[in-house]
Amino acid sequence: MATRPKNPRKPKDPAALLMPARSVRRRVLRWVARGFLAVAGVFAVLVLLFSFLNPPVNIYQLQESSRLGGIQREWVAWEDIAPVMGRSAVAAEDANFCLHWGFDMTAIRAAVAQGSNRGASTISQQVVKNVYLWHGRSWLRKAMEGVLTPAVELIWSKQRILEVYLNIAEFDEGVFGVQAAARHYFNVDARNLSALQAARLAAVLPDPKGRSASNPSNFVRNRTRSIISGAETIAADGRDACFKY
Repeated sequence: MATRPKNPRKPKDPAALLMPARSVRRRVLRWVARGFLAVAGVFAVLVLLFSFLNPPVNIYQLQESSRLGGIQREWVAWEDIAPVMGRSAVAAEDANFCLHWGFDMTAIRAAVAQGSNRGASTISQQVVKNVYLWHGRSWLRKAMEGVLTPAVELIWSKQRILEVYLNIAEFDEGVFGVQAAARHYFNVDARNLSALQAARLAAVLPDPKGRSASNPSNFVRNRTRSIISGAETIAADGRDACFKY
């Protein structure tokens, strides 16, 4: 006579098998969300702090300092920068600086039509990249730049954005900020820059390693004349209203 098994096994419930996997996924998503919120919180604090505290050395400056064995940089307050320098930088890099909220849509559309992204990056975007992020092309950096730029525009004044920009921009290899650049090229302080000198400094952007303000090429000379004219136009039509003294 056949005997029945004492403890017959019940078939496992498929839903019960899926529960551990779902639990792991929920746990991972929870940690990812917490990590994202933590990073967002850190950047929010830094955006607020740097609206009134001067940013320390940035990632690119650290890289260049390591490569070159040191860099030249000296922070100066907005009041210690010649007004014509601000107008020259805006004329050279972002003529609609006072009119946009961080992204110049007109410049972006023109750049897309020309098949290039050069000229579409605003001063605000460059500040975000240099202060908070890193150089190089990547979707992650562009995405972070896209989120941080409106935040900086919301919390910082336009004058503060331009002040930080002029203090962190590279004007020659290893020469950062308008004060170091003014001394390096012309042996003057940033507050004493003439219209020609300011335009020359702005003309080396965005290629400070390939252009010189003290030994200008024909291209830099032509660009300098264009910047002087643009700076005068910006002063005349009021497009410097958001950052003038």
